Amino acid sequence: MSVADVPEAITQAHHEEWARVVAGLARRFGDLDIAEEAAAEAFAIAVERWPADGVPPNPGAWLTVTANRKAIDRIRRESKRDDKHKEAQMVYDDPPEPLGAVDDERLRLIFTCCHPALAMDTRIALTLRMVGGLTVPEIARAFLVQETTMGQRITRAKAKIKAARIPYRVPSAEDLPARLTGVLTVLFLVFNEGYLATGPDTDSVRHELTAEAIRLTRLIRALLPEDGEVAGLLALMLLTEARRTARVSASGELVPLDQQNRGAWDATMVAEGHRLVRERLATGMAPGRYQILAAINAVHTSARDIRDTDWSQIVALYDQLVHLDPTPIVALNRAIAVAELDGPDVALAAVDSLEDKLAGYHAYHATRADLLRRLGRSQQSRSAYDKAIELAGNTAETAYLTRRRDQLG
Repeated sequence: MSVADVPEAITQAHHEEWARVVAGLARRFGDLDIAEEAAAEAFAIAVERWPADGVPPNPGAWLTVTANRKAIDRIRRESKRDDKHKEAQMVYDDPPEPLGAVDDERLRLIFTCCHPALAMDTRIALTLRMVGGLTVPEIARAFLVQETTMGQRITRAKAKIKAARIPYRVPSAEDLPARLTGVLTVLFLVFNEGYLATGPDTDSVRHELTAEAIRLTRLIRALLPEDGEVAGLLALMLLTEARRTARVSASGELVPLDQQNRGAWDATMVAEGHRLVRERLATGMAPGRYQILAAINAVHTSARDIRDTDWSQIVALYDQLVHLDPTPIVALNRAIAVAELDGPDVALAAVDSLEDKLAGYHAYHATRADLLRRLGRSQQSRSAYDKAIELAGNTAETAYLTRRRDQLG
């Protein structure tokens, strides 16, 4: 069993233990390769033994002890590791590490791993792997790159940490602002993987990921209550999570926003999300990326019916977002809103201009398929649906796209 396979092999109940064990070993031994391989061995043993012997009373402690022993065994086998060997001998006698500015263990590990010495994309990918518990394929899909490319990126990050002797130090209060952007991106991507899982072998919606991302973002807001982007991310998550129960039908098919039962949305989450958006608007300060995304979702969730949606306001918000975050994904989402305001022909021209950047992204082809369908170009729409179905990994989304394609006749 490879390291990358282990998170899928364990139950969801113990998924977060993977991140905690790996990050703890990395801090202790200063070597990510040892950390991941020792954790993988411990989880592989758990996968083999627990079904027969039963889950131990304290699974986390069992996994930590087993992984530490595996790490020590590897260090002992290697030559020229005398200093680490001595450190390993004291593994059970180490004094407790000071908590620093962050009390929550999971959040503390995320801040620790989002080290500013690494490039932003690299630290985010590495933290998603080590602490977020996401697999290399899931991270690759989040960044719209090939799995091999992402694997190489993470490997290079580990090598840089080792070569530069970057310590796994618990961040102080002064460290938090420099690491915040990376931390928020990690939580945003973990939430997205839960909101619409990208792999075919997982649940379509992974509530354990969205709930954990919201919990950790609430903790950051308590630490940094004046930060607008923290509030914006929390509002965005709440307004998105509020729609969770209405997003997948009883038959397991994705339900798009315009067809959802709005009465099934979580009114408490919607109200809290709207309140956070209003509070940020009241400050009069220029909004950041997450605040604008939250405002877009606030417009959507304010409409009692899809026909009441203020599309002109949504397009205006996307115009602001394009200046802040001029990515192909933002341009694609803006085009979807433009279709409702100016028509599918205008939107299709904007979408087609993104082909060279989004040809491997299923949502690009799904958007084209829908616009072509609305324009009566059924044959081209069918081809676009075929491509979207080929690229989509989420089973609920695949079922929806297949039905829409088959309705073309």
